[in-house]
Amino acid sequence: MTNEQKMIVQAASEIAQDFQPDYWRKKDKNHEYPVDFWKTLVEAGFVGIVIPEEYGGSEMGMFEMMLAMETLTSESCGLAGMWFLCLTSVFGGLSIVKHGNDQQKEKYLPQIAKGMEFCLALTEPDAGTNTLNTQTAAVRSGDEFVINGRKTFISGADRAKGMLLVTRTTPLEETSKRTFGLSLFLVDLPNPAVEVNPIEKHGINYSKTCDVFITDLKVPKENILGVEEKGWHLVLDTLNPERMSFSAAAGGIGLLAIRTAVDYANQRKVFGVPIGTHQAIQFPLAEAKAKIEAARLLNYQASWLYDKGQPCGAKANMAKVIAVEAGIQGVYHSMQTLGGYGYAVEYDIERWWREVNVIRLAPVTHQMALAFIGEHVLGLPKSY
Repeated sequence: MTNEQKMIVQAASEIAQDFQPDYWRKKDKNHEYPVDFWKTLVEAGFVGIVIPEEYGGSEMGMFEMMLAMETLTSESCGLAGMWFLCLTSVFGGLSIVKHGNDQQKEKYLPQIAKGMEFCLALTEPDAGTNTLNTQTAAVRSGDEFVINGRKTFISGADRAKGMLLVTRTTPLEETSKRTFGLSLFLVDLPNPAVEVNPIEKHGINYSKTCDVFITDLKVPKENILGVEEKGWHLVLDTLNPERMSFSAAAGGIGLLAIRTAVDYANQRKVFGVPIGTHQAIQFPLAEAKAKIEAARLLNYQASWLYDKGQPCGAKANMAKVIAVEAGIQGVYHSMQTLGGYGYAVEYDIERWWREVNVIRLAPVTHQMALAFIGEHVLGLPKSY
């Protein structure tokens, strides 16, 4: 790593020391947003890592962002170490850096670097993983578009001041190619035409995930991100870094749980010896650790390719497949190591179990990641 990259890791490690698991346990229990944590990330410059210096950022890349995410995640913060940076820095900052025009960059990037929160409105109830089946419609009316539709599982929409909204400007059945007709809009929030309703969920209760109802939302044509009708590839350019972010989090949560289990297994004695003496304890944790380290390297490669402007989808999907399974294995066997204490709230592993399992579902399901690998890496026929 370069000196700058080492500094990012060191700074993230120092922040993690101030936000230990008991902090996140309380935030999750009380369904309370971690305002002081977010302010610390902003003040440390982490939110602006991918933003050019002329707009108040550090002008680095996805690789540096992942170093910050995985350090925060693995040293104390769990999924929160990635979550908030992904919502704002990836969905907002990185998307606008890569595809925004000068006017959009001047309007949004300095504010994002200062902590303006963002969200991505992509998923829909009747589309799910099939983004091309997006039904949210943007209809041109003079120099603006009128947008109607519904989005679901939109994290951070309750607090966001900006939204990257995925729409159809041409119905799917009217396009000459299925990947045509999607357009992305930058939307300022709050807006009376956008109704946000939080969804009660199993975990990550320090951040709300929402249903979003859009009724006659008027957005000027200048707010289109990139080229009208050509939004599909822009969406992919946002989803690949999102997958890298979640892979970093999966591995980080696994490492956090494994470290907790190792500490416990070295201290807990049964029949006169530490339980860590037994291979039934050692081997599953060791195997998970090895797999997580392999996933980290693959994820580093994916981010390096992304930063170089090279195709990274294969590496990003393979990294997610390995990281998720290894992270789940790490947390599961850590819970088994602690026995009943692994199920107790005060030891945090049950919370990390709830967090790591959502990564198997999002931002792309495990099965869809495997389908991508089967088709685009192995050359097998499309399976869905």
